[in-house]
Amino acid sequence: MSGRKPYRSDLSDGEWAVIEPELSAWRTPRLERKVSSGSQPVHELREIVNAILYVNRTGCAWEYLPHDFPPFKTVYGYFAAWRDDGTTERIHDLLRRRLRRARGRSEEPTAVAVDSQTVKASGSAAPDTVGFDGNKKTRGRKRHIAVDTLGLLIVLGVSAASLADSPVGRQVLTRVAAVAPTVTKAWVDGGYNQKVVEHGAELGIDVEVVRREPGAGFKVLPRRWVVERTFGWFMLHRRLVRDYETRQESSRTMIHWSIIGVMGRALTRTSTPSWQDPTRTAT
Repeated sequence: MSGRKPYRSDLSDGEWAVIEPELSAWRTPRLERKVSSGSQPVHELREIVNAILYVNRTGCAWEYLPHDFPPFKTVYGYFAAWRDDGTTERIHDLLRRRLRRARGRSEEPTAVAVDSQTVKASGSAAPDTVGFDGNKKTRGRKRHIAVDTLGLLIVLGVSAASLADSPVGRQVLTRVAAVAPTVTKAWVDGGYNQKVVEHGAELGIDVEVVRREPGAGFKVLPRRWVVERTFGWFMLHRRLVRDYETRQESSRTMIHWSIIGVMGRALTRTSTPSWQDPTRTAT
């Protein structure tokens, strides 16, 4: 790793050890082609990941990456390549299974909580991927997620905010049944209608609507609080406070990187490095 001072978003040694085998396997055939052509890789993969995490956590534009990272076009090139060939999602799913095992769970879940989150979109977002959410009075995009009982992502989708929860909720359940056929239970909120319940039954998933008590004010809802905590994890990453991505696929990938960071720290029981210079003396 380079000799620069660490940023708080940098991977710890433990976190890098978890994802390094997957990225090294990805680079091996490309490295062989470079060597055969007489060239060598210039940048460390760990620094590429650190740069992506920096953008994710701080919310800066790619071209505003600090100069002690690799060039922003190079970093974005890796981000896009890992987005398009599924590498980011594979790393995410690998960590999720490892974390579930570490928490004494089976690798695949049996229950999920489903919900959506509307966020404003930036002006760079493709117009046909943006809409107006009448309930939230927000023009932007909507994130649809299904999480396990630990709050880890099982299914993630991004749509225009104008799409209603129930039609997309049926699509989410269909995807859950495809990627996690062990799931037999799902909790949703009152925004999902009877058609979602019926669709779940067709898939072998018992869908339970968890409703708020009228006039009760704020109250932690059983089973559904985990999905709200996952949305809270998103909001710790400034790049996710607003949807800054042009493409919906990039939005999904940014979300996956945020949860990769959350799971990596949980697996290694480490926190982000301190920004403080250990050599500096108090004055």
